[in-house]
Amino acid sequence: MKRAVVLGGSFAGLLAARVLSDFADEVVVVEPDALDEDGDASGPGAPHRRQLHALLAMGHTQIERFFPGITREMVDEGARLGRGDEVRFYVDGALKAPVADVSMLGASRPFIEAHVRRRVMALDNVRPERATGKGLLLEGGRAVGARLASAGTTETEGIEYDVRADLVVDAMGRSSRLGTWLAAEGWGQAPVDRMRVDLGYATARFTRASELPDTVIAHSTPGPASDYQPALCEPGALAAAEDGTWSVVLAGYAGHRPGRDRREFLARMRRCVAPLREVAERCEMIGEVEPFHFRESRRRRFTDLTDFPGGLVVLGDAMATVNPVYGQGLTLATLQASSLHVHLRNGASPHDPAWGYFRRAGVVVDAAWQLSTTADLAQPHVTGPYPRGYRFLRWAGDRITTASVRDSQVNQTYLDVVHMREHPKALTGPRVLARTARVLWKS
Repeated sequence: MKRAVVLGGSFAGLLAARVLSDFADEVVVVEPDALDEDGDASGPGAPHRRQLHALLAMGHTQIERFFPGITREMVDEGARLGRGDEVRFYVDGALKAPVADVSMLGASRPFIEAHVRRRVMALDNVRPERATGKGLLLEGGRAVGARLASAGTTETEGIEYDVRADLVVDAMGRSSRLGTWLAAEGWGQAPVDRMRVDLGYATARFTRASELPDTVIAHSTPGPASDYQPALCEPGALAAAEDGTWSVVLAGYAGHRPGRDRREFLARMRRCVAPLREVAERCEMIGEVEPFHFRESRRRRFTDLTDFPGGLVVLGDAMATVNPVYGQGLTLATLQASSLHVHLRNGASPHDPAWGYFRRAGVVVDAAWQLSTTADLAQPHVTGPYPRGYRFLRWAGDRITTASVRDSQVNQTYLDVVHMREHPKALTGPRVLARTARVLWKS
């Protein structure tokens, strides 16, 4: 490739740029917000950036693979890397069985994104373009570039121009206009799966001193609900972050969504597990509570299409976005980037339709979708669509969750799936189900 253009300079777009830097002479990252190193979220892009984000174990593995030594850099600048007992998960207030092989990075998304951006923009063949994507350039059945509108300066604001490329990446997030652009040129649109979850969540920062010295991540969630007594789902999580702070997120569905009220936020923390209660009692809130409303999970099935332009791939939330309460978003983007790297490394031409990439990325998207939507369907206000075998998946999932509180082996497999190191089907394998039965029988 002579040139690749990435539309979107947030986390997914930066990862795409890093991948393409191995294959293209020049990579142009198109982003209307300033692409400075401090990760400032003052622009309109990625409005949820200030919410607590989790970089799951597989996501941590992938960014270390693409940016060797970046974990040490982040820890040296204030992030916390937790392992073993420093990472705690609770179900219905009970601490889950300990596992040895678990680690998580405690840092805010702007902090992580700033370090990724610094590494990407230091690459000799990557450059930022302060602009907005306005459309595709299509010739001979493939994308040959993008139409852009300049941004950032009053003198040139809105002036449109074309940038030609061998490959265009849509990393424009949930608001991607790619489907509209393709439809205007006579191309079909990828079928979209939707599940309305009506989730609200809110994040607040607190001072961090000597309280909970060994805890980097603590996450609590209600346990399995029955068909007759659905649980009031008010999950919460806290993470040690940079600058000596705690980042706390609380979530709720439908009429139980948290708002901006500081006193109500603290009251909800006091209804949660011990680590969150302790922070509410002993630590000072910094700034305001920042809420966000996530209406629906969404997945675009590009592999269902029979025709698609060459020279074009989709990555990040533009392909799929799932309930953020499970913390899969950043890690899913790293695995899609890895799928793109494998696709190109195997010798695929950037000018051909990227079916190999879409198949690989679809595997990880489908795994994340299965995990999140199966759990979401336990909420009384979520009405489907129900996947094939849902009753068995929920029955097994509820019992595995209960067993994971009591048994380290079951919990290890459970966390491997949650952290996207294993496919969800690992939870319904005969060995896990047999051990689950033994654990529950003994109790």
